[in-house]
Amino acid sequence: MATPPATPAPPQPSLTARGRSAQRSLEGAIRFFLMACAAVSVLTTVGIVVVLLVESLQFFQKVSLVEFLTETRWTPLIKPQHFGILPLFCGTLLVTGGAILIAAPLGLGAAIYLSEYAPNAVREVVKPMLEVLAGIPSVVYGVIAVMTVSPIIRSVFHSQSIFNALAASIVVGFMILPTIISLSEDVLRSVPRDLRSAAYALGATKYDVTVKVVFPAALSGIIASCLLAISRAVGETMAVTLAAGATPNMTLNPLESVQTMTAYIVQVSKGDTPAGSVEYQTIFAVGLALFISTMVLNLLAQWILSRMREKYE
Repeated sequence: MATPPATPAPPQPSLTARGRSAQRSLEGAIRFFLMACAAVSVLTTVGIVVVLLVESLQFFQKVSLVEFLTETRWTPLIKPQHFGILPLFCGTLLVTGGAILIAAPLGLGAAIYLSEYAPNAVREVVKPMLEVLAGIPSVVYGVIAVMTVSPIIRSVFHSQSIFNALAASIVVGFMILPTIISLSEDVLRSVPRDLRSAAYALGATKYDVTVKVVFPAALSGIIASCLLAISRAVGETMAVTLAAGATPNMTLNPLESVQTMTAYIVQVSKGDTPAGSVEYQTIFAVGLALFISTMVLNLLAQWILSRMREKYE
């Protein structure tokens, strides 16, 4: 009896084909991981917005939106209760306005020096030092405001209150200084070199090129950097809470104690207010107002930056 011929073994994939299959699997896993990271960021943002909206809607079922936006007294924690956000908005505006008045000229001056006048060796030393300044915890700025800045203000202006908006504006101004310097210096250096060369070819001096060519060309980006710094100042919490006090005061006097929106959220979040009460829900209404304010400023800054990119690309 004849033996049947042996069935040939199926062809085995080559090592190169196996390697490509493993590489595709690895790339798929990496793509899934990166997509998951992006999804977590987006879902976190969406979750925060949803919580703010849901809790704020419950608050506005008890307090009218008109009272919230037009009432000039904010006393939700004491009787009689008033829920007008204008004193908190005024305090935020006073501290932020003072901070940008201090930080804008200092930051722009430093950015112009680093971009147009400083040698490379100086720029490589100064710019990292400014970035370190941005990493100092805000509570440290708050302690400096109470222990150092406020006593100086009291001795100069004979003010009675150790907590005042001016001290908060000064420390917040220095906190946003790295933002203005870093972004403005990048914008100034991004101005095409051809513009500088053309101005020098016409006999312009260094000062003329800086003031009449570079600065106007970078103006939109500089404005955007200031808007981002304002957003940073509006959202600042600990330094303002320590320096400005906790008095919802409808005033434009920088020597008086005020309370910002962030400082009020800190005050109510200490745990003494029952959850679900209207007093507790005020932090979400104030948080929603703060979120909308900073979002508008960020969108405005991004729009200005996009206009600048279209101009030079």
